[in-house]
Amino acid sequence: MHLVLSTKKQPLILIFRMIEVLILSIIQGIAEFLPISSSSHLILVSELMQFENQSLSIDVSLHIGSFFAVLLYFKKDILNFYENRILLFKIVLTSLPVMIVGYFLATTGYIDKIRDIEIIAWTTIIFGLLLYLSDRFKLEKNISDDFNLKSVFFIGILQIFSLIPGVSRSGIAITAARLLKFKRVDAAKITFLLSIPILGAVSFFGIKNIIISGSFDFAIMNITSILLSFFFSFITIKYFLKYIKKFNLNIFVFYRILLGVVLLYFAYL
Repeated sequence: MHLVLSTKKQPLILIFRMIEVLILSIIQGIAEFLPISSSSHLILVSELMQFENQSLSIDVSLHIGSFFAVLLYFKKDILNFYENRILLFKIVLTSLPVMIVGYFLATTGYIDKIRDIEIIAWTTIIFGLLLYLSDRFKLEKNISDDFNLKSVFFIGILQIFSLIPGVSRSGIAITAARLLKFKRVDAAKITFLLSIPILGAVSFFGIKNIIISGSFDFAIMNITSILLSFFFSFITIKYFLKYIKKFNLNIFVFYRILLGVVLLYFAYL
């Protein structure tokens, strides 16, 4: 009798897990390329709704979907490698600091220790204010003429902070680029291109885990996460670039501060 009941519950469990994956994919697809931190939103929503699927493996799979989306969107820049080889080399160079530090945090287990609501609350507010200040700078520089070694070093170092949930990889990259007086659209393009080697490294790690897992359910959940995240990420890239051609970044700053204040209330309640 118990076996029959357990068998009947299996389809329901699968449906609930797929709904969880859908919600997490929407969050990842939207938040990865907006300056609001996808990792913090994945952690917060999962804890709030008591999701069972949210783990580092699902988190990684969601980032793989975002990786494929940015590859597709910027396929012309990537395929035309010879013409853009210097730019792409600088992008890889800029990504090295965060990839090295990120690898160290992942292999030592320290990365799990900073997935905390109190940390997310403070970083959401502090780096939101920094984004606001950076967006006051004049719109002068563009990626084709001014993305020099100074820019590579500055943005590369600041991107290390993105390993802390709540900082936002795209947010800190846009902040760094705006502090260097890049135009908003160019700052966003730098951010998207920087995501390629970073998300590529995460994708290699995630795909390897899916292959060696030996679990059909594990593989299905992760592959579904990749496909859904890809869809929502691609849409976000497309319309975010259109948005910042006309508007500033204030709406994201206000959202970050409001979210941070709410989180501080619950963290110290």
